[in-house]
Amino acid sequence: MTFDLAIIGAGPAGLSMVRALAGSGLRIALVEQQSAAALADPPFDGREIALSLRTLRTLRESGVFDHIAPDQVFPLEHAVVLNGNDPHPMRVSPLRGKTQLGALVPNQQIRRAVWAAVQGQSEYTLFDQTRLGAVRTDAQGVELDLEPAQASAPAAPAQTIAAQTIRARLLIAADSRFSETRRKMGIGADSHDFGKTMLVCRMQHEQPHHHTAWEWFGIGQTVALLPLSEHLSSVVLTLPQHEMQTLLELPDADFERDITRRYQGRLGEMKRAGSRHTYPLIGVYAQRFVAPRFALIGDAAVGMHPVTAHGFNFGLHGVDLLSREILAASRAGADIAAPERLQRFEAAHRRATRPLYLATQAIATLYTDDRGPARLVRRLVLDASSRIGPLRLAIATALSEDGLSLRGLLPRMT
Repeated sequence: MTFDLAIIGAGPAGLSMVRALAGSGLRIALVEQQSAAALADPPFDGREIALSLRTLRTLRESGVFDHIAPDQVFPLEHAVVLNGNDPHPMRVSPLRGKTQLGALVPNQQIRRAVWAAVQGQSEYTLFDQTRLGAVRTDAQGVELDLEPAQASAPAAPAQTIAAQTIRARLLIAADSRFSETRRKMGIGADSHDFGKTMLVCRMQHEQPHHHTAWEWFGIGQTVALLPLSEHLSSVVLTLPQHEMQTLLELPDADFERDITRRYQGRLGEMKRAGSRHTYPLIGVYAQRFVAPRFALIGDAAVGMHPVTAHGFNFGLHGVDLLSREILAASRAGADIAAPERLQRFEAAHRRATRPLYLATQAIATLYTDDRGPARLVRRLVLDASSRIGPLRLAIATALSEDGLSLRGLLPRMT
């Protein structure tokens, strides 16, 4: 079987690439270890995704937003960054002429919407419950061995999928920050394990949040709040794993009291309104985004620490850049995997992502260091950001759009 493109991974990035190429006439193989049923109805995973204004426009233009119910879109109007018990937090408001910084949408809803948006497209063939085996490249394209994947969902209908080989002119990896495809293609990644675990859980609270997100760097913990409906938020707590395990084992009443205490009762009493989920904090940046006949998108290229909330936004940015190159080549009757096109994609995506990735590393390092000098530096940074208008403007732009303006705003860490 011969295709123009093979995309490994049918998560939001892989499906967004399929959607971006709709109507192009390009034949696409979409390879995914999960079943089609699991893709159509993904489970709730606790994660709320912060969408920038640019990402919201992209989702509307692609038709994906049509598949997200309005009551699942929560406006993000302001952001506050607090440093311990410092009484002078940094406050970020929308850009002039805007009413919000972006919006929050459950990850489950985004996955479901992107899947729904590609239904009816005739250009792609889904190989579900299938994993990538060996990969071979030559001057004309790539040859992929596809193998049955071990069933990940007991509810998926049992079926036997025969191993097969397909060819494509271009291979795209969209299979997570721990991408096996990236490894098979010989591309390494700079990985940083922050040694912490993040808990996410929806909580109801007595006081309204006024559509304001919090990032609160305390001693020994980092807590955040993502505003949903007026008395409902997603709490995000970062702790060392051994402390997190103790918290996870608490009965509901004790868990609720502990979370209320950690938020210092700022929103009144807090009650659990959803399941608890934990994720390890690991940042990943691929050493290269392209190779002959190969490109990386989504978390396979850049796996962000969630502190700046730009992971999915950058994933869509990569999809946009690469799909533009592919479509331009296809319209011109040229090679969609021409080295100069892939290199142009890589250069543009690096310019867009590298500054904020490095800034995120600095933020996560600075604001999780409880030693006295680090606490002093972050207090000075927040104070400067609060007092100097251009800095607040740059940070608001970073949150609202692509994050490109954070370069140079943070102190160099040694």
